[in-house]
Amino acid sequence: MAHIVIMGAGIGGVPAAYELRELLGKEHRITVVNATDYFQFVPSNPWVAVGWRERQQVTVPIAPYLARKGIAFVGSAVTSIDAPANRLTLQNGSALDYDYLVITTGPKLSFAEVPGAGPVHGGGGGFTHSVCTVDHAQAFFADYETFLKNPGPVVIGAMPGASCFGPAYEFAFILDTDLRKRKLRHKVPITYVSSEPYIGHLGLGGVGDSKSMLESEMRNRDMKWITNAKTTRVEQGKMFVTELDGLGNVYKEHALDFKLSMMLPAFKGVDAVAAVPNLCNPRGFVLIDEFQRSKAYRNIFSAGVCVAIPPVEVTPVATGTPKTGYMIESMVGAIAHNIANELAGQPAVATGTWNAICLADMGDTGAVFVALPQIPPRNVNWFKKGKWVHLAKIAFEKYFIRKIKTGNSEPVYEKYVLKLLGITRLTQ
Repeated sequence: MAHIVIMGAGIGGVPAAYELRELLGKEHRITVVNATDYFQFVPSNPWVAVGWRERQQVTVPIAPYLARKGIAFVGSAVTSIDAPANRLTLQNGSALDYDYLVITTGPKLSFAEVPGAGPVHGGGGGFTHSVCTVDHAQAFFADYETFLKNPGPVVIGAMPGASCFGPAYEFAFILDTDLRKRKLRHKVPITYVSSEPYIGHLGLGGVGDSKSMLESEMRNRDMKWITNAKTTRVEQGKMFVTELDGLGNVYKEHALDFKLSMMLPAFKGVDAVAAVPNLCNPRGFVLIDEFQRSKAYRNIFSAGVCVAIPPVEVTPVATGTPKTGYMIESMVGAIAHNIANELAGQPAVATGTWNAICLADMGDTGAVFVALPQIPPRNVNWFKKGKWVHLAKIAFEKYFIRKIKTGNSEPVYEKYVLKLLGITRLTQ
């Protein structure tokens, strides 16, 4: 009998638990450990931030649904990992032994790298918001309701070292749409500030025609932008940004006034994971091989934002590579099959395709990109826009939350429809 412990109950951790349960016999135990007692559908946070969704619509109390599948749940943060002893220490004072550990914690939000960066609430002492968690999205909406009574300039974007740029674009367009609906857009200058070398880079070197399409969308919506932007500090109502040229030299200094700001931070590995000797790179991301296995510990696997992936190219201001939802599910599928193989006395052979499908809502329209695989060079590389994407994103939200509740790790839609499009989770 083996005990598999999964750290993190997010877009990677919960599907990992369900898929392992499907592949393994009942004699093997599976336990999910998470700092909170709920699953949150992070892609919906931009909607929460403008009041288009309520918290209860995008969160799910996870323990009852895991229990239906015979999966244990512990709602406590992990404070330390003793990898040689195969043991976790939890914030609640208990210890948890494992035979296999699957790390799907997501990132630590590294606001401290830019003085004065968020969170605005919660004692952080910063001046910018985030939509990385449902709590942060709710905090933005609280300030947004006050802002609407006396609107002014808004700054949206991504800090140096950020890797997840899609939500920044998405939020800028959603906010623009909401302000237009309220007949207040003419009172709110919007500036997009990003460490990307150009609009539409996305941390991926661009996808299809993403540069021209996103630039066109921003022009049509009267948004200004600053790229190659190294945000150096934030004060109350003012953001200081050094704009670099293509060679990394200082091109221009900016002091941007704002009444409200949402800036995605750089990511690091969570403290408990980053502290394990030889497990991670200097930023705390787990070093893995092609089978999603730790390079230092053969019984530790990892997937999602917390794994180490090098940038796709060197950029004047540091940018990371995003890990999109379907890419994470690809990693998770490989882990589940490799652990099942090992328990059956067979070698780990499954590798994820790391294919990327991203639906980005723009409020009244949307954009979608498909990158097969996500890391270039690619076999498929396209970017499209249309109102149908807005509807598709809404449908995907409902679909994924239902998937979490039903415990089906790969529904018919993913298994057959995407396969017809040449999009698969695992290499053949």
